[in-house]
Order: sequence, then structure tokens, then C-alpha cells
Amino acid sequence: MAEPVVLTFGDESYSVIDLERKADGLAQELSSRGVVRRTRVALMSSNRPEFVVAVLALWRLGAAVVLISPAWKRVEVQHAIEVSAATHAVGDSPVLADLMSMRDLDDPIPAAAGSFPGPWPEDDAVLVFSSGTTGMPKAVRHTHASFTAAVRHWRDALGLTVDDRIQVLTPPSHILGLLNIVTALEAGAWMRLHRRFDLDVMLRTIESDRITVEMAVAPIALAIAAHPTLEHYDLSSLRYIMWGATPVTVGVAAEVTRRTGVTWLPAYGASEVPVIACNPLDDPRLDTVGRAVGDVEVRVTSLDSGVVVGSGETGEIQVRSPSLMAGYLPDNENAGAFVDGWYRTGDVGVVDADGWIRLVDRSKEMIKVRGFQVAPAEIEAVLHGHPAVADCAVFGVDDGFGGERIVAAVHAVRPVADGELIDLVGDTLAGYKRPSAITFVDDIPRLPSGKVLRRVLKESYGCTADK
Repeated sequence: MAEPVVLTFGDESYSVIDLERKADGLAQELSSRGVVRRTRVALMSSNRPEFVVAVLALWRLGAAVVLISPAWKRVEVQHAIEVSAATHAVGDSPVLADLMSMRDLDDPIPAAAGSFPGPWPEDDAVLVFSSGTTGMPKAVRHTHASFTAAVRHWRDALGLTVDDRIQVLTPPSHILGLLNIVTALEAGAWMRLHRRFDLDVMLRTIESDRITVEMAVAPIALAIAAHPTLEHYDLSSLRYIMWGATPVTVGVAAEVTRRTGVTWLPAYGASEVPVIACNPLDDPRLDTVGRAVGDVEVRVTSLDSGVVVGSGETGEIQVRSPSLMAGYLPDNENAGAFVDGWYRTGDVGVVDADGWIRLVDRSKEMIKVRGFQVAPAEIEAVLHGHPAVADCAVFGVDDGFGGERIVAAVHAVRPVADGELIDLVGDTLAGYKRPSAITFVDDIPRLPSGKVLRRVLKESYGCTADK
């Protein structure tokens, strides 16, 4: 009897045994290259079956997977290698191959059978990157124990079983992409990988593959709601569409439900704590990210004093969970991230007496762009490198879809085209970090300490930036 298929990519299909034999073969090869327990290995790859095989192979050896976005440019990749101290590389990226000796995933992976000692629960399993307070991304360290807890939380929250069918269009370097893949494998669900996101392909696949669980962030939800022929697709196989990364835009969600009959499942997580809350499957609401999942604990503290506040009061959301990260790299990024074992999310919200969580705002300066966090300082460092820029400050403005778009306020010492500055950022950093607009100002408002008054910029120049 043929083994059931668990992963499909184009016309290729893989059973669990297929993936395991490929993982064994790649593990043996990487072992011969010097990858051992606790080796940190950079993995920069597009969404493809070989990405899954590489993760499984490295975990067999007890190595840690350092996930690098395939959208990143050389300066970002070089920083990731340095901050993670990765010594080996696997992927399909010419950028990574130019910086390190890389095992190319375009080369065939031999199938084999082997026995391996790993993984160990206390060892690092995966390092993903999140924006750092100094501008350049910081590494978020998850052990096998914490990531396993996250998988358990996600499987239970989604109610994922062997009868489910999902597709993965999100980048594998993002915590949600990896979490979806590993959770589907753990549940024995059927999964289709796509090389990249395409809305019509997503909708056609729901129809043709009878997808039961779909994942979305705000821009995808907006695109679905605005699709001119959405009613032409049969989406009746869906149990729900999960909405993550930002609070739900109720009007957009309601429009999709009106046109398709499909309901939404709002959820909440972070790179540091992958699954914090989710709505109940039998009674989801659009005005909340849900209740804390499993054994996750959530509390709210005063933004002024840090004292824990009561239900219904607004403050910073803090989380304690077995899925909490082991910490950041570099180590100095850990200062202020924890309070007595509680992780400070930087999200401002309310928890009512029944445990429902509602997010209100961000207390940190990160800009949320299409589900990715962008540090203003990272873009500012690039702009400061232009000879025409005397000073600058970057801030986010509401994109109208539950996220933000990037605006740069620039004090220039000589005329310079806004497109030139935008292209400078786009040529240096990942595409989603490009400013959508440049607004030229006479000076950048700052406190005596030098801290930029971004709120003043938003209030003074937000309307100009939106034009």
C-alpha cells in the first residue's frame, strides 16, 4: 500500500518516508562537511521541498537552523551570519553563496537511511530574525523545547488533523511559515508548497485541492476582498481563514465572508512567542485576537509604572509561555525584553474579565509592514549614507489595511529626488523596507537626548505623506 502524500510542490509529491530518507541523505552529507551538534547553519531558501528536507536534516544532527529571508540583500545577510555566528550554509541564494561556502539545494539530495542522535530539547532549534532596537535585525533563539511547545499550541488552536489540507505561501524564513510547515507534518495533514505568493493561484488551489485551512495577513485579506471575480471560486472546502500579524480589519473580513461564506479565525503571536492567543473554532470573533492558548499566560501592565493592572484596563501585553524564546542575539538586545520571566511584547492592549484580548497599539517604534516588523533605524542608517541627507527620521503611517507603510522625513543639504532616496533603500535592504514616500523637512524634531519625536512627525507630516 502506498504511503500517504504529506507534501506537494508543483507535480512533485512526497510521503513522510520520502522526506525522512532525503533528510537522512542530506544529514549524512552535512555531517561529512563538519556539521555537528550545536553548529549554527544559515538556511536561505525559497519555498520548496528541499527547504523542508534541510530543516529536518539539520535537526537530525542537533544543529540549529538560522533562517535568512530570501528577500534580503548582501548587507542584511552578512549581518545575520555575523550575529548568529553561523559557520555553514545551505540554500539556493547566490547572495549567501557569495558570502559562505553553501550546499546548494538545486543540487540533487540523495536518499539514504540512517540513525542520528538529535535533537536535544535544550539545544537551539531555530534562529529567526526580528528588527533590533539598534536598527539591524536581531536573532530570536528558539530551543527544540520551545518550538515544540509552539507547534503543540498551533495544532490545538487550529484543530489541525490528518483530514486537513493546507497550502503554504508565506516565506519559510518567517516564524509563521516554518510553524505552519512543521505543524502540518506533526498533524499528518496534506500540504502544498508554493514558490511565491500569487492571489489567483491561491484561490484556484483552494478550489482544486479542496484546502480546508487558509492563512492570511491583512494585505492578503484585502486582496481577497477586492478580487473582482471572487464569487467564481468555490471556497466551500475551507473551515476558516486564519488572520494573523495585525488586528482584523472588520470591514474587509466581513466583505470576504459576505461574498464567500467563509469565516475568519483571528490569532495572535510573535517571533518571540509564536502562538499567544487564538479565537475558539466554534465561536470566532472579529473584535479580538482571542484568548490565550493552552498553557500560555497573559497579563497587562501599566505603561507608566509597569505595575500589573486589572481586567479591562489598557497597558502593555506581557506573556509567559513554554514556547517563549531562549533569548536574543546579540545579547545586549535582551536588556528590557523580560520582566521576572515575562516577555514584554511591546503591544498595547486590554484583557477583559473573560480573557478576551484586544490589541490597541504598539508601544515600540517598529513599523508593521505586511506582517513584517521594520526598524526605523535600519532605514535611517541607509539614508544617512547619501551625501545630500543631513538628517532623517523614518516612521509608519496607517496603510488603511491594518498595517503600516513607511515614510521617511529627510532634511537635505542640497536638492535630491525622492525616487533616488527610495531606490537607495530598495537597493540596499529588502523590498518591503522601501519607503512609500519621502517628505522633505527643515529639521527633524528631537528631544534634548537626541531621541526622534516620531509622533510629532506623524502629526505634522502624515497628511503630506499620504498625498
